[in-house]
Amino acid sequence: MTMRRLDPGSALFVGAMGLLAALTLVLLIAPTLVVLTVSFTSGFSLKFPPPSYSLRWYQELLNAEQLHFAAWNSVKVALATTLIAVVLGVSGALAIARSQTAMARVLDSLFMSPLVLPALAFGFAALMTFSAVGWAVSTTTLVIGHAAVCVPYVIRTTTAALAQMDPALLESSASLGATRVYTFRRITWPLVRPGVLAGAFIAFMSSFDNVPVSLFLRDARTDMLPIRMWQDLEGRLDVTIAAMSGVIIVITLVMMLVMERATGLSRRLRS
Repeated sequence: MTMRRLDPGSALFVGAMGLLAALTLVLLIAPTLVVLTVSFTSGFSLKFPPPSYSLRWYQELLNAEQLHFAAWNSVKVALATTLIAVVLGVSGALAIARSQTAMARVLDSLFMSPLVLPALAFGFAALMTFSAVGWAVSTTTLVIGHAAVCVPYVIRTTTAALAQMDPALLESSASLGATRVYTFRRITWPLVRPGVLAGAFIAFMSSFDNVPVSLFLRDARTDMLPIRMWQDLEGRLDVTIAAMSGVIIVITLVMMLVMERATGLSRRLRS
C-alpha cells in the first residue's frame, strides 16, 4: 500500500498548512489573552474567567514600590546590555561577513555558542568563572552575563543585513578614495541599520526578560523585575503581577510597532 503525497500546490495541502498555522497562532496568543483578561479581575485571586472586571489592580500597581524598583533595575541593565551588544555585535558581524576564511566560520560558531547552552547552565558557568577570577556578583557581572547572551542576536541580524548588501558598493567607494570610516558612515551603516536596530530590540527584550542568568549573577541589592514577579507569584499569587504583565505586554507591542516603522522588516520580507 502506497501513501499519497500531497502536492504543495493542492487545496488540501494549503488547507492543512493553514489549519496548522491557525492552531499555532492560537497556542501563542491564548496565554497572552488570558493574562490580559485576568489583570482586569475584581477578585483577590488569579482566576479565569474573572468574576467581574475592574481596574483596581492597575491602581494597586501604581503603589507597588518594589515592582517599580525592580522594573527600573531591569531597564537600566537592559539598556547597558543593549549598548554593549550593539558595539560588539556590529564589530563582530563586520569582521565575519567580510572574511571567507575558515577562522571566520569558527568565530561565528563561537559567538553563537551562548545560545546553544541551556540558560541555567550558562548562568551557573558564568558564576563559576567570575568566582574563579575573584569578581563578586554585582550589576557589572549581571550586565556582562546578559551581554554574552545578547551579542549573538545582534551579530545574526547584522550579518543578515550585510549579506544583502552589494559588495560593489564598497569597492566603488574605495576606488574613489574614500576611507573605511567614511564608507561605513555613508554606505554600510545606512544599509545595515535596520538589521542593527532589530538586533538591538531583541537584545533589549532578551535582557529585560532574562531570569536564568540574573538568578546567578545579581547581588542582593539588584532586584530584577522577572525574578520579583516570579517570587511574588510563587509566594502569594499577587494579582498585581497580572497587571504588571499587562503593562509589559502593551509596552512590548508598542515597541514592536515602533521598530517596524523604523526598520520596515515586513516590507523587506515582502520584497
